[in-house]
Amino acid sequence: MRGAAEDGRHGRQPAGRVVPVYAVTGGRTRSAGAALPVEALVTVTDAGRWAENLHLEYRTILQLAAAPVSIVELGAVLQVPVGVARVLVGDLADAGYVAVHLPQVTADGTPGPEILERLLEGLRARSV
Repeated sequence: MRGAAEDGRHGRQPAGRVVPVYAVTGGRTRSAGAALPVEALVTVTDAGRWAENLHLEYRTILQLAAAPVSIVELGAVLQVPVGVARVLVGDLADAGYVAVHLPQVTADGTPGPEILERLLEGLRARSV
């Protein structure tokens, strides 16, 4: 078992990360496209299954998106702020490597309780 300093907590890079994530995003914290809600689900496309020569974070997203996964879950797994996860997903979507599925919202524009419950379950499952 690795200690906190080795696994990416306390500001250090997780094992396997060679380039700091801010270098991967070019320092961007916002996607060039439309703002993606944290509860949006991401799935890999056929093009994404064959993508090569990508940074570790992009490859990890493509692997996780073999099954629908939320942007907030991707941020948790990658140990990056959710804004950075949005940028990474936006880059992959712009390249055609992932599809982003926007959640259904209630009349007031917020996600319904079933979406929030699913997000909570997904985050709990990943923290184990």
